[in-house]
Amino acid sequence: MSEGEGARILVVDDAEGVRGYLASLLELRGYRVDTAEDGRSALALLEGGAAPDVVLLDVMMPGQDGLETLRRIRDLDPRLAVVMLSVVGSTQTIVEAMQLGAADYLNKPFQEEELEAALHSAISRRALLQERDRLAAEVVAHGESVVWGSDSMLAVRALLEQVADTDVTMLIQGESGVGKEIVARMAHELSPRREKPFVKVNCAALPADLLESELFGYEKGAFTGATGRKYGKFELAHTGTIFLDEIGEMSPALQAKLLQVLQDSEFTRLGGNREIRVDVRVLCATNRRLTEMVKTGEFREDLYFRLDVVSVRIPPLRERREEIPALALSFLRRFAARYEKPIATLSPALAEELSRYPFPGNVRELENLIKRVVVLENEELILSELRQGARGRQRSAALRVLLDGLEESAGALPLREVGRRAAQEAEREAIDRVLHHTHWNRKQAAKLLGVSYKTLLQKIRDCGLEPT
Repeated sequence: MSEGEGARILVVDDAEGVRGYLASLLELRGYRVDTAEDGRSALALLEGGAAPDVVLLDVMMPGQDGLETLRRIRDLDPRLAVVMLSVVGSTQTIVEAMQLGAADYLNKPFQEEELEAALHSAISRRALLQERDRLAAEVVAHGESVVWGSDSMLAVRALLEQVADTDVTMLIQGESGVGKEIVARMAHELSPRREKPFVKVNCAALPADLLESELFGYEKGAFTGATGRKYGKFELAHTGTIFLDEIGEMSPALQAKLLQVLQDSEFTRLGGNREIRVDVRVLCATNRRLTEMVKTGEFREDLYFRLDVVSVRIPPLRERREEIPALALSFLRRFAARYEKPIATLSPALAEELSRYPFPGNVRELENLIKRVVVLENEELILSELRQGARGRQRSAALRVLLDGLEESAGALPLREVGRRAAQEAEREAIDRVLHHTHWNRKQAAKLLGVSYKTLLQKIRDCGLEPT
C-alpha cells in the first residue's frame, strides 16, 4: 500500500473493537488514523479542521446513522472520499449510499485486500480531483484558454512532467483544434529551457522554398531580393525550443535537411557555406497519420522515428466533454474583457446544447462559438444552429439505422418496401426542415411543400414531429 502511505483515514464506527482493529491495521500499513465513535463525533472532527483523505463510515450506528452522516459530510466537503462499511448489504441501502456520493461500499466482514483496494481507489480519485482543481485554478489565474480538466488531459500532463527534464523530441498528434500548441508550450514551460525562447513555425503556412529560408535563414545574395542576412527560426530558438506545427506538410527535400539538424545539430543558411551549430529542443505536431504517410512515401521513415521518441496523443474534445463548461466560461470571460462586453453566464439551454454537440472543430470551434456569443450579445442564433445540427445528426442516425436494418434483412424485403421506407424517411426530413424554416408556421410550410394544410397535419402526426 505504498501508494497510500502517509494518507489520513478517519474511522467512524460505534463498535470499539472494530475501531481498534481498523486503526491498528491501517497504522501498520503506514496510514495516519483518527477515530470517532459515532456520526456526531465524526462531524465535530471535520468541522474542527480535521482533513482526512478518506472516511471509513459504518452504516448501522445508534442515533445519527451512517447515511445521515454521509449526507452531512457531503455538505461539508463534496470531494471527501467516503467508504461505507456495513453488515447490512441490502440493495436499497447500497444504492442510496452511492446516490449520496459514497466512493465504495464494503460488507462486513471484508478481506484486507478489499479494504486496500477501496482505499487505494478512493485516495487516487481524491488526488486526481485535487490536481484538477489546482490546474483549473492556474488557468483562471493566468488567463489560459485550456483547462486540464479531464482524466485524459491529466494523463497528458503527467507524461509531460515525466519527460520534463529531458531534451527528447516529441511528436504531438491529434485532430485540428484540440490544443496541440498548448501542450507544446506546457512541455516547454515544464522543461529546464523554460526561460529560453519558444519559437513556433507553421509548416503548412508557407511553400517549401520560403519555409526553408524561414527555418534556416539565408545569406545576402542567396536569391533575388535577399538584400541582407536573415537569421532562421532554428537560430532564434538556440538554447530554447522550436515547435514545428503541421510537420506532415513539410516537403521531402526539407525533411532531409531537418533530419540532418536532428542528427548533427548543424545546418547552413541558404546561400552560405558555414556550418551553424544550434542547441534546440524540437517539438512537432500533426493532424495527419504519419505512419500512413511513411507507407506511401510522403514522409521519411528515418525522420519519423527521430521525431517519435515521445508520442503524445491529444484526444478530441468529444472524448473530454467534462472540460466544456470550464472552457466555455474561460472563453466567455476572455472575450468579454477583450471586446468590453458585460460578463454574463451561458443560459442553461445553451449549456445543454454545448454538452451534446460533438465539436468536430474541437476546442478551437468552441472558442469561436463563444466569441460569437459575446460579440453578438445574443445566444439565439448559435442556439438555433446547434439545434439544427442536432436534428441533422438525428436524421443521419435514423437513416443509418434504416440502411443497417435493410442490410440485415437483405432479400427478405421486396424492392417496393425498401423504396417506401427510404421515401418515408426522406419525406420526414423534408417536412422537418421546412417546419423549422417557417418556425412551425404550418400554413406557410404546407404552401412551401405544395400540400394541403390538412395533409401536412396528418403527415406531422404520422412522422411524430414536434416543435423544439
